Amino acid sequence: MGLFAVLLVVAAAFAHAGWNFFAKRAGSAGAGFVWLTAACSTVLYLPVAAGVLIWSGAPPWGNLVLGVLVSAVVHLAYFLLLQRGYAVGDMSVVYPLARGTGPMLAMVIAILVLGERPGWLGAAGGLLVIAGVVVIGLSDGLPRSGASLAGVGFGVLTGSLIAVYTVWDAYAVTGLALSPLLYDWANNFARSILLSPYAARRRTQVAEIWREHRASVLAVALLSPLAYVLVLFAMQLAPVSLVAPARELSIVIAGLLAWRLLGEAQPGRRMAGAVVVLTGVVLLGIA
Repeated sequence: MGLFAVLLVVAAAFAHAGWNFFAKRAGSAGAGFVWLTAACSTVLYLPVAAGVLIWSGAPPWGNLVLGVLVSAVVHLAYFLLLQRGYAVGDMSVVYPLARGTGPMLAMVIAILVLGERPGWLGAAGGLLVIAGVVVIGLSDGLPRSGASLAGVGFGVLTGSLIAVYTVWDAYAVTGLALSPLLYDWANNFARSILLSPYAARRRTQVAEIWREHRASVLAVALLSPLAYVLVLFAMQLAPVSLVAPARELSIVIAGLLAWRLLGEAQPGRRMAGAVVVLTGVVLLGIA
């Protein structure tokens, strides 16, 4: 992988860990926060979407509607679960569990549904992800409180949705031949529409979230699509099999942010678990 592609992947990893840090800071803001970030992303990246339409022309509308509707529903569930996980659990638990279990579950789906048979590297990667998940989940000992169990549970559930939308989004930009940039913008727009009835009924609550978490809303709205776009450009310069696992460097970056800026407990054990998960993801990517 060339130096420029490496720089793009590293920048994407920082952007991804960064928007999750700001999402964690918003904590219990919940669905109102998710609506605000989607709506702000739609506005911020409208010039990009317009540029794609002018440059490349409109895609087949049937393909765009199908791809975006499915993806928007899955992504909406993903963001809501992730935000709920951050409300009840630590970032250094929820984030690596979510990012690590996604690739592992994708491998399981490929084995059970597609009949694929991974080599020993893939099997070793899956086992390492499981081991890392156990290390992180038990970093405070056996989870006894509902909050501890909820943080682990939401992390794993979020990871399962990552596996689903990864498979679908890959189909959308290949099988349906949709522009990734336009597709991502339309996805944010669709999520904001889907949550608009909720936001309209809770205008006072949403306004309060905006006043209290405006900086975090804008940071997530800017960094979340940016992380995706940087990865797309990297994939134009290097094989996906190298880019995909390399971007999971964000697991370690998120752990460092949670330790240094959020002061979360057991940084040694959780960072060790995050490194184990990252190693497993890399092996899954090159298997």
